Amino acid sequence: MNILEKIIARKQEEISESKKQRSVSDLEKEPLFSRPTTSLTAALRSSTTPRIISEFKRKSPSKGIINGDVQPQIVTRDYVNAGAVGLSVLTDADFFGGSFADFLAAREANPHIPMLRKDFIVDEYQLFEAKSIGADVILLIAANLTPAQVAHLSRRAHDLGLEVLLEVHNAEELAVSVGEHIDIVGVNNRNLKTFETSIETSVALSELIPEQFVKISESGLKDADTIVKLFQNGYKGFLIGETFMKTANPGAALAGLQQDLTQHSNLNPLVL
Repeated sequence: MNILEKIIARKQEEISESKKQRSVSDLEKEPLFSRPTTSLTAALRSSTTPRIISEFKRKSPSKGIINGDVQPQIVTRDYVNAGAVGLSVLTDADFFGGSFADFLAAREANPHIPMLRKDFIVDEYQLFEAKSIGADVILLIAANLTPAQVAHLSRRAHDLGLEVLLEVHNAEELAVSVGEHIDIVGVNNRNLKTFETSIETSVALSELIPEQFVKISESGLKDADTIVKLFQNGYKGFLIGETFMKTANPGAALAGLQQDLTQHSNLNPLVL
């Protein structure tokens, strides 16, 4: 059993436990459930420069503890002040050290910024959970879902007013999973078997993604040169977590990257 299979097996157990504790009706009664969502898709589509989706992540299976003692409300507020177009907050506890508490703290600190619930969605119950904690976007990972599951979950997400980020790792996943209820296609540059990253994955898939979908790149993004290269290949957004979170001040790390991107623009106005 590989790491993804272990995560999904544990996720199924979590969902079963959660359903016993809180019904969908209970989730619908949460104050944030009726909150109007904010569109990440619109913010990215209208931008004429590369935009950063900054992630709050305490640990990962490949890296272990990245930054376990930070406070989500402080880090995410710093991200927003540094120019993040959206936030991604992990809610998986066992493998990524995330929690609903982290997400809620980030949402309270940043009531209007688009926020992605970063988790392994395999059941529509999780969509109601996402809405109940104030999420705007949910993640569907093609590698652990059938095309039928992607179609069903994306349709139900839209029914709830949630946007859908479909994550793919290769052309095969893209071809069978992309559909009418997808808003954003994210190309993950990490090989799930080796955990190595290569931005050439995003380069190779850029022309295969239909124009109606906003494109973002994920994993292995460390510098302005890489981001500019991918922006020139049609990517609007760049989801970055570990690069920021492994520093003492994630918000300052984002601010530094933003400054580097601005310098690129000043050196060559045609780049951005």
